[in-house]
Amino acid sequence: MKLKIRYENKYQILEVNSEEMWVSLSLEGDENLTQEEKEAMIQEAFEEQFNRPEYNSWHKFNRHRGNLKRQFRKDDEEPDESDGIDTVADNSQEEERNGQYEYEALCQQIREMLKPEYADVIIAVCLDDMTPEEYAQRNGLKRGTVYKRLQRAKKKLQEIF
Repeated sequence: MKLKIRYENKYQILEVNSEEMWVSLSLEGDENLTQEEKEAMIQEAFEEQFNRPEYNSWHKFNRHRGNLKRQFRKDDEEPDESDGIDTVADNSQEEERNGQYEYEALCQQIREMLKPEYADVIIAVCLDDMTPEEYAQRNGLKRGTVYKRLQRAKKKLQEIF
């Protein structure tokens, strides 16, 4: 018997044994069915079990690609002349939010491991890209004090990790 199998939106035909397919698909029927009726039942069962799910999952994934749909327009509104790009989701701020969450989590870990003066220095210099001189000037500290705190903070972090 010739069995039609869907592969990438096209059918391919394979030659199979109808009796083996009847058993493998667990079909039941009368003993007096003709060979053509059996083959039709086999093809129908194969379509239902194997051909449709693959196509449906492909179709579900690809159905909206390439054709942006415009918003529904009521009869009393002006026609929509846009290209439909405004209906596409804008996820540009998602990376920024994720980066902010990671930054806050890292700051929290550093603050839990180090004393406040060391944590503030390491966060300002290493994470916020501030120079030690800028940090000293902003907080009214001496440059040497900031360098010493930074050195001690790095040493503490190396001991922990």
